[in-house]
Order: sequence, then C-alpha cells, then structure tokens
Amino acid sequence: MTIKLFFKYALPTRFLGHPFKISSRFICSDNNLDKLVDPQLKFPENNEYFPQQENKLKESSFSVQDLGFLQDSILGSSKTEPKTGKFPHNDAFLVINAIKNSNDGFGETTDKSLRQFRQKLNPVLVVDVLRNIHNLELGVKFFKWAGRQIGYVHNVSVYDALLDAIGCGVNNGLPEHFVHDIGKDDKEVLGKLLNVLIRKCCKNGLWYLALEELERLKDFGYKPSGATYNALVQVFLQVNRLETASLIYKEMSELNFKMDKLTINSFTRLLCKVGKWREALDLIDKEEFVPDTVIYTNMISGLCEGSFFEEAMNFLNLMRTISCIPNRVTYQVFLCALLNRRKLGRVKRVLNLMISEGCYPGQKIFNSLVHAYCRSGDYLYAYKLLKKMDGCGCQPGYVVYNILIGGICGNEELPSKDVLELAENVYSEMLTAGLVLNKVNVVNFARCLCACGKYEDAFSVIKEMMSKGFVPDASTYSKVIGFLCNASKVDKAFLLFQEMKRNGVVPDVYTYTILIDSFCKSGLIQQACNWFNEMIEKGCTPNVVTYTAIIHAYLKQRKISDANELFESMLMQGCIPNVVTFTALIDGYCKAGHIEKAFQIYARMKGSLDTPEVDLYFKVELDDGNKEPSVVTYGAMVDGLCKAHKVKEARNILDVMLVEGCEPNHIVYDALIDGFCKVGKLDDAQEIFAKMSECGYSPSVYTYSSLIDRLFKDKRLDLAVRVLSKMLESSCPPNVVIYTEMVDGLCKVGKIDEANKLMLMMEEKGCHPNVVTYTAMIDGFGKAGKVNKCLELIERMGNKGCAPNYITYSVAIKHCCAAGLLDEALQLLEEMKQISWPKHRASHLKVIEGFRREYLISLGLLEDMSNQNFLPIIPVYRVLIDSYQKAGRLEFAVELLKEISSSSPFPHLDKKIYSSLIECLSVSNKIDLAFELYADMIKKGAVPELTDFVNLVKGLISMNKWENALELSESLYYMLHASKSTTIQLL
Repeated sequence: MTIKLFFKYALPTRFLGHPFKISSRFICSDNNLDKLVDPQLKFPENNEYFPQQENKLKESSFSVQDLGFLQDSILGSSKTEPKTGKFPHNDAFLVINAIKNSNDGFGETTDKSLRQFRQKLNPVLVVDVLRNIHNLELGVKFFKWAGRQIGYVHNVSVYDALLDAIGCGVNNGLPEHFVHDIGKDDKEVLGKLLNVLIRKCCKNGLWYLALEELERLKDFGYKPSGATYNALVQVFLQVNRLETASLIYKEMSELNFKMDKLTINSFTRLLCKVGKWREALDLIDKEEFVPDTVIYTNMISGLCEGSFFEEAMNFLNLMRTISCIPNRVTYQVFLCALLNRRKLGRVKRVLNLMISEGCYPGQKIFNSLVHAYCRSGDYLYAYKLLKKMDGCGCQPGYVVYNILIGGICGNEELPSKDVLELAENVYSEMLTAGLVLNKVNVVNFARCLCACGKYEDAFSVIKEMMSKGFVPDASTYSKVIGFLCNASKVDKAFLLFQEMKRNGVVPDVYTYTILIDSFCKSGLIQQACNWFNEMIEKGCTPNVVTYTAIIHAYLKQRKISDANELFESMLMQGCIPNVVTFTALIDGYCKAGHIEKAFQIYARMKGSLDTPEVDLYFKVELDDGNKEPSVVTYGAMVDGLCKAHKVKEARNILDVMLVEGCEPNHIVYDALIDGFCKVGKLDDAQEIFAKMSECGYSPSVYTYSSLIDRLFKDKRLDLAVRVLSKMLESSCPPNVVIYTEMVDGLCKVGKIDEANKLMLMMEEKGCHPNVVTYTAMIDGFGKAGKVNKCLELIERMGNKGCAPNYITYSVAIKHCCAAGLLDEALQLLEEMKQISWPKHRASHLKVIEGFRREYLISLGLLEDMSNQNFLPIIPVYRVLIDSYQKAGRLEFAVELLKEISSSSPFPHLDKKIYSSLIECLSVSNKIDLAFELYADMIKKGAVPELTDFVNLVKGLISMNKWENALELSESLYYMLHASKSTTIQLL
C-alpha cells in the first residue's frame, strides 16, 4: 500500500454530530426475524445475526442491474450460481479439447474450432472451461476470445473464475503482465475485472490488498462501482476501522453511489457500538433508507455490544413511537447482550416489557435466563422464570429443571435452608412432570440434603430417579454413599449399598473403601472387615487406602496384633504401603497412647533410627516418596505429642520441618497452639501464633478457641477480649464453641450478667446457643444463687428448640436442691425422665460430647460405665435423696431410692445412700421403713455394714421394741461368730 494511499484512507476522521431527529419516512416493515439470535447467546462481529438478509443482499450487491449486464437476464444466469467446475458441462470438455488439439497457441485453427460453440456460449460454459482447462495462458486467451463474441458478455462469476485461475484475491493481487495483456485487449473488461478483484479481496478480509487494487484501478482511469464501494466499506467495518470506512463512504457519496442494506446494517451497527447512534440515524436519513425492525434490531445489538444499555432501551421506546414494533428477535438480542454482560437488573425490565407486549422468549432464552440468575444467587427469581415458562407457551423441560437444581446445589458452598427447600420444591415439581435429574445433579442434590441432615431424602433420591428411568452407575452410588458416610449415617449408606447390589450395579474398590473407612471411623470394625472379605471374594482387590483404613481403626482401638497381621497380609498381596499408611500408623499409635512407638516409626521414616521394634513396617524397600514424611505425617506426630502434653518434643518437630523445607500447614500450627495452651504455656502459644501469621496462615476458629479457653482458665479476661477483637477484625466470626467457652469462663469468675449478655448477643449475631452453652449459663446462675433464672433458662431452651439433656437437668436439680427448692427439683426430675433419660452407654457418651471432663467430674457425672445397662444418672438421684433426707422428708427420699434401685443394677457405691437413709429413718422412729430398705438391700445382694445393724437396733430400742432389738442383736452375734470361724478356717 503506497504512502499516499495510507494517508488518504487510514487517517482518522469523525462524523459531524447532529441533533437527534426522526425522519417521517421511518416506517415499520413486517420482517421475519425468527432466526436472528445466535443459539450460543454471544454477539459475533459483523452481521452473523442476519444470515438470511446477508445472503439476499450479497446477491443484489452483485446483480446484473448494478453492473449493467442486461444480457444476463436474457440468458437467465443472473440468478443462477455457476457450477463449481467439479462436474463441468459436456460442452466445456469439447471446448477444452478443441483448444488443446488445435495446438497453435489460440491461433486461427483454434478460432475455427471454437466457432461451433459461439451459439452455446454463456457465462456458465465459460466458467467451466476456465476452471478445468488447467493451463493459465490458454485460459486467459479463451477469456479474451469469449469477450469478443457478439451476444455474449462476461458476468461476475466469469471474472471470479478467471481471478481464481490466476490465483488472485486470496494472497496477492493481479500480476502486472496480466493487467497489461487484458487491458490491451479490452480496457473496459480490465476495469470490470479489477472491480471484481477488489470485491474478492474484501470478501476474503484482505482490506490492505483491496486498497492497493483500488489505487491501481484509479491509476488506470477506471471508477469503482457501487458494489465495490459497498464491499470496501464493509471490509473496513469488519475490522473496526470506522474512520477508513467513513472516508470510503464519503468518496462513494460524492460519486452518487448509495449503500445497500447490508452495508447500512454494518455501518449503523458499528456506529452504535462506539456510541455514535445519532450519526447512525443521520446516515439512514441521508441514504434515504426506510428503516425497519431488522435495522433497529441491528443497531440495538451494536449499542449493547458497546455497553450503551440505556441508549438501547431508548431505541426500544423509539421503535414504538414510530410504530415499528420490536419483535421477539429484537428483545432476544437485547436480553442476550444483557446476559453476556451480567446486567441482570436490566434483564428484568426488558423481560417484563417483552412479555407485556405478548412477545415471549423461546426455551433457550428461558434456560439461559434461569442459568444467569442461578449464577448470581437469585434463585427465587430463577424459579419465577421457570414458572413463567408455562404462561409463555414454553413447557419447562429436563434442561431448565437441571439448571435450577444444579445452580442451587452444584456450588462448593452449601445452600441455605430456605434455598435448599426451594430446590426440594423444584425437585418435587420435576418428579410430577416425569423428568429426572442428570447424574451430576443427583450427586449434588444428595450432598446438600445430607449436609442439612435430610438423610432419608438423600437416600430416596436415587430410588425416585430410578422409578423415572434414571440408571445410576457405580460412581453415582459411590458418591452418595460417601456423603451419607461423611454425615455419620452409615446405616443409610449400608442400605443404599444393598440397593446398589440388588440393582445389579457392581461395587468397585472405591465404593467398598468408602464404606470400610466410614464404618472403621464409627468404630464398627467387624462390619468393615466383613466387607473387606466380601470384596476379596468378589474379585475386587483392596488398595492401599482400604488396608490403611482398617489398620488405622485397629490401632485406635488398641488392637495392635490385628493391625500388624493385616499389615503383613497387605505386603503379601503385593500392596506397597505409602506415606499415607505410615501417617495412619503414627496417628493410630498416638491415639492408642503408644507415643513411643509412633515416634519410632517417624524416626525410621526419617532414617534417624534403626530399631527392630518397627521392622515389620519396613520389610519392603520403599522409594523416597513413600517413606519421606509429608506435612500430614508431621501434623499427626505433632498432634499426638501435644495431646500427650509433650509439647517440647512437638516444638522440635516443627523446627525439623522448617529446616527440611516442609512448610507447616495451619493444622500443625493449631495443634501446637492448642498443646501449649493445654499445659498453660501461653507465651509459647503466642509465639507460635505469631509465627503462623508470619507464614501467611490466617488463624482459624480452632486457633482462637484454644487461646480464649486458656485465657479464661488463667482468668486473663482482658487478653481474652483482645483476642476476640482480633478475631472479629480478621473477619473470623466466633462459633458456638468459642461463645460457650466465653460464657463458661465469665460465669466461673462471677461475671454472670456479662455472660448472659454475651449469650443474648450471640443469638443476635445468628449463632444459636447449644445445650452446652445453656448448661454453662444455668450453672453460672445457680452458683450465683439465682436459681429462678436457672428455671427460666430451661423454659427458654424449650421455646428456642434446644432440648435440655440430662446434664442440664442434673445441674439445675443440684442448684435447686442447694437452694431448698425440692419440689422444683423433683419436677425437673420428672421432665428429665420424659425427655432426656439416657438408656444406654452409647447415648450417654453422645450426651456428654461438648462438656469438659473436669466439669463433669465436678458434677459427679462420670461414673464407672463398664455395664452397658448402667444408667449414668445415679448422681442426680443421690443429690435429691440427700436433699430430701436433710429436709426431713424421708418418705420422698425412700421413694426416690426405690425408683432408681428398681431401674438399674445395684451399684456398690450406693450402699451409702441406703445406710444413710436407714440411720435417718431409725432416728426418726420410722423403723418399719428402715427395715424395708434393709430387706431391699439384702435382696439386691449387698452385704450390710455393722453400722446398719447398730442403727436398726437403736431404732428398735427408741421405740421400746426390746424384744426385736435382742433378736436382731443375737442374729448379729451369730453372723459375726460365723464370719470369724470362716476366717480362721481359711487361715
């Protein structure tokens, strides 16, 4: 491209701005635009939204009328696309043979041979010859010969075929020797050929080559045609060179050429895209073009692409004012653009306007709208859109239901309770419609249901889907089983596993391993082993994860020989242990209390210790990747040492990690901080806290919990408040555990009002107190002598949906008894028996979760529970009986003793209760009741103490029953004599 040409067409210019005006000629036309919207909902460059109109306009751009080839209409070729040359006409072969057989370089012989074809000569025949002659020189000569024949005129397709034969318009222009050769023969033909070449370059996007050919066209004294100018304008618009396109347009206007519809569409769209919509309207007016829905839709598309959404909305209103009503495609173009730019607020406005005018989106648009609002988190509006589909004549289908449920449940973050309920409603509607979730959404939906405690629903999802024709695979079953297992619902996981096998879906090693690992974590090792054996029988080979899960479980239950036996079996099967296995060994030995053994395995992994005690685990030669400790291995060792209060050794391991370049993670830091806090070394804990922050780890709730707990134990309330403030500054909201620690800590230092205010505050912050929080507050009120507050708080618990457990009742009963409120204590006992009476050891252990051991010991609630049927509520009765006894209400005390003794085996410790009551009854002249208790004690197999006999004798004497007293004394004498004789014999 010459420098002159560059400066002429490439320098930027601007359209002159004009005030906004609407021509009276702007009227509506009934154009069918149903296919304007790209199904991918993305705005392409240029005119991809208008394929039908583009094709029609391209034909008219190169029509016979524009080029002056009137003969084409007679020959009927103007509307007929020439053949490709792949299957040429027979006459073309005859012409080619005549040319080649003449062998005179297109001399007289050739001319004579071709005379027979003059009557048959037409553009189609010429095109076929040019594309099949395969001799460029002969082809050009034939082209020139044909152009000289009377009654025949070249059309566009012929020029295009010649340029293809020469190889022009794709990578290069027309060679000079061809220009001179053709120009010397017929200058008019050369001008037409160059025009076609320019358009061909434009069509191929070669705007720079088109400019060079334009310059050559003008140098030869020719003028570009209107079609050529239109092609040039379009190619520069396609590459966003608006200034150059404007210069070309200015030049063509000066020559009185008009833009065709396709060019106007492209021009106005690009002007709108850069915000020059007023110039676009002026351009339409200047070209005396009658705008219709198509061009307005195109302009709205340009405005949207340029993010001029307010102007696009104004164009919608403008169309109505001139009775050019937007149609479905207009709105869909607008909606698609808004969706692509996530302008969802405007989407609602446009959609409501669209529907109010009776113009309804199609199913694809609805699907895209639902997806967009799900992605933005506005699930309620997405659901409203789904419901609107029916009213718009668009039945919701499989896709939109899956989009909505997948949008709610497919995120890593779990949905809220309300949003999940919405998903359940949608799921119910989907079932009614006979539709199913896809495989991914079955898994996602089940995961969310499990996380919200709706295990029964999660379990039934697969069964319901199967009733609708859904066929789950092993992967789907395995993932849902995994969710149930992670939620500790191993019973439901087991049922689903059985269902899986009944349906003929073969469990794989992944499924078996999930179940085995989950049952091991639940302490159900025997069932886990049964599945382990089953998978082997079924030909499913356990992997290292399967073995590791069972070995870890054995160690935690101190079944070391079983763990070792399984480890040897793993080696025999050729399953090589990895770093995860050794980490599980270390963690298992730590949890079993064998810290020394865990440390030996760790040291052997490090290569710093060679002891035969752990040779079993290192029989197989391992590569470095399998025996080099990972950060998890270090974490298990640190955690085990800290829990054994060996914090100095744990700190040494941290130093080793840093030296060896193994960066500790937040779990390691948290374990160390908790360990130092537990042993009261707060300074060391703060040092680790600082190091953790330096390494870029943000303290977690667990970190803050350890620090706050220690600070309250040390009665450092000022520091505890500072830590809490730092926690809030770090956008780490306290959880119920931290709030409970603070409530309990404040109560222990006598700041009851502050503790109560804190508990009220945590509710305001959306963190609901649990039973441990309430119990700590009740205990605090009781110790402060505010027993009425204890009773009010128990009632408040019920109103808040937090049921008191037997520890809560035990605390409240203890304080009621201390305050002399025995009737209230007895009423609490009755409530306790109805609501929170733990019947087995397992339920008792579940209840005491969350309560500190020291606290339970202080209440006397940690009894020897070796007997599974033992009720761990004896201390409650003991307190009540003792209180009634001290209050002189002995009959109530006796009734309570009979009640508890009839409900459980007689504990050795409670002989004291019997003895104490027998003494009180004897002194109170209630000797008959005293003997009833004595008989009950004997019946339960207890051996009375000597003091029991003495108290009974005293009671009989006080009531002047001397004869009975003598009989009891005599029986006591014989009993002691027999006992003495037995002792002598044994000696």
